[in-house]
Amino acid sequence: MVSHSVWIVGTSRSGKTARLVEQFCNWVTSEKQYTESFYTKKTGRKKTGHVPEFLYLKQTEPGVLVLAANDDNRRELGDIIVTSTLGKYPVRAKTPLGFFQDEVILFWPLLINSLNLKAQFPVRLRPETEQELATKLWRPQLDEEILRIAGVNESRLVRRILDLLQLAAYSGMPCEDIAQILAKGLGENTTTLEPEFLASLLLDWRNWCLERGLLTYGIITELYSQHLLSDRNYQQHLTKRYQAVLADDVDDYPSVARLLFELLLDRGAVGAFSYNPDGAVRLGLGADPNYLEGLAERCRVEILNGPPPESLSEQLTKQMVELVTEPMVMLSLPKTVYSIQTTSRAQLLRQTAEEIANAIQSQQVQPEEVAIIAPGLDAIARYTLVEILVKQNIPVESLNDQRPLISSPVIRALLTMLALVYPGLGRLVDRDAVAEMLVVLSRKQQPPENSTDAMNRVSTTDAMNRVSTNIDPVRAGLIADYCFVPHPDRPNLLPVSTFERWDRIGYAATTAYNGILEWLEQQRSQQELRLIPSPISLLDRAIQRFLWNGSNLPYEQLAALRELLETAQHYWEIDTRLRQIAPVETTPHTTIIEFIQLLRRGTITANPYPVRPIGGARKAVTLATIFQYRSSRRSHRWHFWLDAGSPLWAKGGAATLFGAPFFLRDRLGEPWTAEDEKLAEEQRLQRILTDLLSRVSERVYLCHSDLAVNGQEQLGPLLPLVNACVTVISESTEKFRSPTS
Repeated sequence: MVSHSVWIVGTSRSGKTARLVEQFCNWVTSEKQYTESFYTKKTGRKKTGHVPEFLYLKQTEPGVLVLAANDDNRRELGDIIVTSTLGKYPVRAKTPLGFFQDEVILFWPLLINSLNLKAQFPVRLRPETEQELATKLWRPQLDEEILRIAGVNESRLVRRILDLLQLAAYSGMPCEDIAQILAKGLGENTTTLEPEFLASLLLDWRNWCLERGLLTYGIITELYSQHLLSDRNYQQHLTKRYQAVLADDVDDYPSVARLLFELLLDRGAVGAFSYNPDGAVRLGLGADPNYLEGLAERCRVEILNGPPPESLSEQLTKQMVELVTEPMVMLSLPKTVYSIQTTSRAQLLRQTAEEIANAIQSQQVQPEEVAIIAPGLDAIARYTLVEILVKQNIPVESLNDQRPLISSPVIRALLTMLALVYPGLGRLVDRDAVAEMLVVLSRKQQPPENSTDAMNRVSTTDAMNRVSTNIDPVRAGLIADYCFVPHPDRPNLLPVSTFERWDRIGYAATTAYNGILEWLEQQRSQQELRLIPSPISLLDRAIQRFLWNGSNLPYEQLAALRELLETAQHYWEIDTRLRQIAPVETTPHTTIIEFIQLLRRGTITANPYPVRPIGGARKAVTLATIFQYRSSRRSHRWHFWLDAGSPLWAKGGAATLFGAPFFLRDRLGEPWTAEDEKLAEEQRLQRILTDLLSRVSERVYLCHSDLAVNGQEQLGPLLPLVNACVTVISESTEKFRSPTS
């Protein structure tokens, strides 16, 4: 029997997603005739029209499950499908983990009965809250000897252990099998903790969470794969709801996704899957491309052989891969590849930014046609590149710039404000924090700019610099020195007249300070009368009063504020749940202290929704790590590969999770040797080169400095490519100038 499902194989930008959508449209608009007797035999009704059987028999039911590797791709794919079918067919677009989460919550009553859980609505734990609660639960067992054996600090060890639960769940293995898999994989390795000890911690954690109705990504995936998928009632509901499944870039899916696909295919659904052999961006982070590739045996395979349109892939891939794998080969790269070579990294950053600025100003290329890609972006590199380009009125967009919330001055100011309103938080406030708060909360209202060009010039640094305040840093420091009264329980701000030379402060600063002082006193009095429902309400009041106030905040600030409010709301929701299950006797504001300390530890919280501005794409230079760029599936005319001599290129720009190779289905529990690691790095580097070259159409700049930021010589795997460049731009030669195209 010929399968109606299709398996689409192709490299990056070879048209896989377009073919996937085309296949669905063919299903929907198919003119294939089904005999009336066949349909009547199935339904007892007369068939009309020319609708495919799988849609016609159940056309009154929600029909299509659409999956994508990440959230950005999910939105784009869902929009394309809805547009292509004019919205006539119900489509549910999700990521695999998002789908598992929705299903577990939707069928939670079924899990309550089968697992004998307490009847309470589940609450999902964010990663930052998950780590904090797990640390508190395990702290009595993670003594100094355990940390010494592990060779990492407490925070990293807890994250590593939690990742094991997630990896096991992604591979479709129950938590109870983790000890066996680790014992087999680690063998006689004495530099790690006992597998039985790690597994016991995870079992305690999982049971502790289920007792309180708390769900992490690992627990959600395990509940779905081990309990829901095997439940007959759920299987009936699932196959009734979905008669078709479309999955894009399945090479980035976890193993458990194949179990879902096979169940749907076994029950008569049709599927269309796209697979990129040069993808596997999330390999080592839970993806299992080899296991997912096994689905091809159940489908009609289509191979898209054509090279990506307008890319350097066909011209450069073979040469670059040969140079990297066999460094002794004497080859020179064509003139489409340039190198920027300096001695120090500081000079490299400046020269790279200047080269981009010169090319844009000479109109060789537009900002949105340039991408800077690095194996890792430290704060110095990010700041230097953004600062130089923004001064040239060239906007920069950092892809998925996940920096700690506490790095934002606005967030630090709001946390200081909390410590001044609620009692018992005085040890969290100092003079510098108060001075910064005064500067941030005294911002002047700026009239919105009408020019589209002006909006395009806004970047994180530029937006922060354009905001003017009534209290400048010097005056704020004077006020904090003379008017701030430290106290462990009730820190206070005195009137400005306490300062003998308060006339030096000036009218505008004095007026702004008095306004802040009056507002703080008002909030304190309301807090004592319990008229403030929660700290979240106080944060919202401060934002409305001092930051929003009818003005248009830059997107980066708005995203940070929304992220803070969402994080705070989630934190207090979890705290409320825990206190309902097991009331504890603590000081009234312990939760606020723990929340502030959590953020001050540099915790990176989840991105707010939506994670990108609404509207058209910004005309800006893209700045991203290898992992971020490949995940976004973008393409550009010019690429600048930063730190081309870095050894991190072989790592793919993302750290592999501890124990990830042990949970791949084709080698479950097998030891991971140094030879395996070397081979994996070589294959990963080849995939990176093939993928990136498919996403650039005109030029590649290899940006290399002899010395890394720590002063060490850079001898990474891409160094042969740098040496093979014909065109070199260095600090010792005249700056290259290409003719205007």
